[in-house]
Amino acid sequence: YRHRHSRRILLAGAWCGCCRLPSESRTPHALTAAVRVKILPLGEPAALEALSRERLLALEPAEMEAIRGYFAQPDVCLARERAGLGPDPTDVELEVLGQTWSEHCKHKIFNAEIVYRDAGGEPETIRSLFDTYIRGTTERVRRAQGERDWCLSVFVDNAGVVKFDDDWSIVFKVETHNHPSALEPYGGSGTGIGGVIRDPLGTGLGAKPILSTDVFCFGPLEYPHEKLPKGVLHPKRVMKGVVAGVRDYGNRMGIPTVNGSVFFDKGYLGNPVVYCGNVGLIPRDRSQKEVRSGDLILLIGGRTGRDGIHGATFSSKELTEVSETISSGAVQIGNPIMEKRMVDGLLKARDQGLYKAITDCGAGGLSSAVGEMGKDVGAVVDLEKVPLKYQGLSYTEIWISEAQERMVLSIPKENLNAILEIFEEEEVEATVIGEFTEDRKLRLQYEGNIVADLDMDFLHKGLPRGKKKAVWESPKFKEPDFTEPKELTPDLLKILSAPNVCSKEWVIRQYDHEVQGGSVLKPLVGKNEEGPGDACVTRPLLGSNRGIILSNGINPIYGKIDPYWMAAGAIDEALRNLIAVGGSLDQVALLDNFSWGNPDNPQQLGGLVRAAQACYDMAKAYGTPFISGKDSLNNEFRLGEEVISIPPTLLISALGIMEDVTKAVSMDAKKAGDLVYIVGETFDELGGSHYYGVQGFIGNKVPRVNPEKGRKVMEALSQATGERLVRACHDPSEGGIGVACAEMAFAGGLGMEIDLRKVPLGEKITRNDTILFSESNSRFIVEVPKGNQKKFEETLKDVPFGLVGLVTSEPKLEVKGLKGNPVVSANIWDLKETWQKPLRW
Repeated sequence: YRHRHSRRILLAGAWCGCCRLPSESRTPHALTAAVRVKILPLGEPAALEALSRERLLALEPAEMEAIRGYFAQPDVCLARERAGLGPDPTDVELEVLGQTWSEHCKHKIFNAEIVYRDAGGEPETIRSLFDTYIRGTTERVRRAQGERDWCLSVFVDNAGVVKFDDDWSIVFKVETHNHPSALEPYGGSGTGIGGVIRDPLGTGLGAKPILSTDVFCFGPLEYPHEKLPKGVLHPKRVMKGVVAGVRDYGNRMGIPTVNGSVFFDKGYLGNPVVYCGNVGLIPRDRSQKEVRSGDLILLIGGRTGRDGIHGATFSSKELTEVSETISSGAVQIGNPIMEKRMVDGLLKARDQGLYKAITDCGAGGLSSAVGEMGKDVGAVVDLEKVPLKYQGLSYTEIWISEAQERMVLSIPKENLNAILEIFEEEEVEATVIGEFTEDRKLRLQYEGNIVADLDMDFLHKGLPRGKKKAVWESPKFKEPDFTEPKELTPDLLKILSAPNVCSKEWVIRQYDHEVQGGSVLKPLVGKNEEGPGDACVTRPLLGSNRGIILSNGINPIYGKIDPYWMAAGAIDEALRNLIAVGGSLDQVALLDNFSWGNPDNPQQLGGLVRAAQACYDMAKAYGTPFISGKDSLNNEFRLGEEVISIPPTLLISALGIMEDVTKAVSMDAKKAGDLVYIVGETFDELGGSHYYGVQGFIGNKVPRVNPEKGRKVMEALSQATGERLVRACHDPSEGGIGVACAEMAFAGGLGMEIDLRKVPLGEKITRNDTILFSESNSRFIVEVPKGNQKKFEETLKDVPFGLVGLVTSEPKLEVKGLKGNPVVSANIWDLKETWQKPLRW
């Protein structure tokens, strides 16, 4: 039937509320009702798979079979008959299950049972990567910390929560927005940062966003246009769009972007990786939430449109040349000014205690937000009450739209008028769309018709556990074999100008670092603020010198050799960046963000297993719990038979508490005549190094981590900086000692003399280039005033260190080799120009 007042197709036997006829004079004409999808007759896996593919559900045949089995149950059929629904699911019920069970939302690979076999080893069964290696290490660390445990909320909310002081807590989350940024870089990255801001805001009863971080991975900027695969945007266009999207959203909301990194590799050509993170500040007594039956479901913020349809399922699949056509609607449209008003209103309502729970409409939109909030109680939603950007949306589109700047609150009925008044003052639309119930059912209604009726238990616990096979065979790359150059200055210049080492000032300067007034150490430090800082230091409370340190570690090139040591190195790098600015390991929490290729490929999955194992081993040894994280899989671009897969990529973010930010240390050389030390041992580990990279090699000897030794080094150096014995400190990661010393020198406008014979070695090394450019972990370059020499050396007596040189007034970097001969001699301004020029756009 067609509704007589519109063109809608309606179901016979229902009644139209708009006609307002007396009941005795009504004739059967229709209301919009559910569309049923035939699934019960589909018995073959191929047919179920075809249905999943046709409706863009991204579900496996076993998962579709579980859905079919649920609707075939006699008690379910009876309940649906009473509700006026047929035995087959409605279209929106399938969409609810598709969103809730998506890889993006359920992290099915990290929760799957994996049979893993290392090369030459016996198979072992891993019940869950997450429970075994991520949650597992956190539980061990927290037990070991005992009364010193500072974790308040871990893996149960939108973000992790840790103690800051007696009155306040810190909230931290990092998300990925890879697939959307590949299709529409500006919108994809902008809504990435907008979405992750809402994660701390939707944690507990709402955290005020105080700073952001971003890490980007792109294809080569000089990649020939004529060689681009069909459907792929050029990396330079992607980079400019991504940077602009994050810039405009964060700056307009008044949130400083103070930490990040940029990485380039051919593997990101078809699928960039975009990490966006946000830190929030929340009162200690507002860190928990509770959804209660009888509370109203309040939707606030932006209106709902078709943008973001199938975002969660789209992000759970590989990209292809037609993704831009068939999935363009999966990219959301952001409005930072709306989000800023929403933040202001929420914080007022939070402080008045007007709501009991909150979450954001992220992946899956209302489907995930209401579905997750009501999982322990139940919910009924009237979809026609949802405010729309424009008419014409179906009830299914309303329910799964990922339109931005929307949040859902649980409101006691008696508080409704007060909270509506607050949002009216902030010009934020707020609408009651339903109520939390006590029957553990999800019921959706549209214009009086029931269009969905699902058991919450099945929705959240009915997903069958996946079973996967994983193997690991170490790849073998050509081992470089060339004569050591007598003069290493040309190689140092090549490394300084390499895309993954050169200055990212063009990116950094577009972000506001000063807004909110809490920045202590920013991304660029030193003379004219042009040196690359190791980590940011921020004061969340302007009346206190207590602060937080935010750092990160990432090196996908190591992942090509062995993801275990890539993950180990990322943790070590994040921690030593934190130590380098004056932090300590006393209160440090980690976030893990995995971006990987196709987990159905046993070798790819084997690498993921190794990376997760390293997370367990390193975090346990360093005593640093994971408090949150995210995985993004299927980061591949398929063009016919050709597949471009990203390199194994793990971002580790570290958050530490700093008791006194006045003790913060920057990396720039400060005073001529000061002593230069190297703390920690150097090994013959050039595999995946930038030195090999500029020679056209990868190698196999990837840097390894000895966390027991590394922890001793970090704790000793932390004690020295805490006693104000250190003038400057820098982490020698990309490019090793050579690049780190060059950066310290030109950042401070001073010279430096270094003697490689004094460098502490972990094994015999006979080549100058190996010592100068090895990227061994757990090392620091430290500047110490001469007056502090004795006390500094006494503090570090139990760890390897070497007095390797001096800071000089002459603006030159001079490095002596193992035979006492000069191997590097360069003007620091030439080094700086080489470093700054490549991305001076």
